[in-house]
Amino acid sequence: MSSFPSGPVSQVVGRALVVSGEDIDTDRIIPARFLKCVSFDALGDQVFADDRREREGEHPFDQARFQGASVLVVNGNFGCGSSREHAPQALMRWGIRAVVGVSFAEIFYGNCLALGIPCATASAAEVEAIQRQVHDRPDQTWSLDLKAEQLTSADQQWSVAVDEGPRQMLLSGRWDATSQLLAHGPEVQQLMEALPYINGFSNV
Repeated sequence: MSSFPSGPVSQVVGRALVVSGEDIDTDRIIPARFLKCVSFDALGDQVFADDRREREGEHPFDQARFQGASVLVVNGNFGCGSSREHAPQALMRWGIRAVVGVSFAEIFYGNCLALGIPCATASAAEVEAIQRQVHDRPDQTWSLDLKAEQLTSADQQWSVAVDEGPRQMLLSGRWDATSQLLAHGPEVQQLMEALPYINGFSNV
């Protein structure tokens, strides 16, 4: 599994897998019983837990040919339902670094952005064509280029869209609040020293 995203995200390269279906909600991505966890660390093993149990090893997240994939290709309204941030956390900890689909639920999209996971969109027909190619050639490498807004396979290329605000946040690294704080350490320290409720109101 690759390291978690940090800093600017301009490109995601890796193999892909497909989860087909409309309106796949966050309760399917990570069932509610796993929300009791103290940390997100173990969620990767539980992603799509109920769907995987029902399909007895045939779910894409269990198939050997898709292990190690980092680009998830989905259909419409992916991530709808509950606003739980555990859903993109579970996907990320399994190894997903980008999601391509027809459309995404707004809160899921925002939760992915907060983790540095781009959500790119294309038309329903284009997504279905991409999904067919992933199924036909699961071993090939894909590249999602945020600067060019293109998804590329070994022999084909699709135009995709990422909302301009999130795209610029990913390209600049501004999505990464922790890195932003660390990069501006002196400014943060100066602000802290000026805050009266941190310094016993001595500066009031």
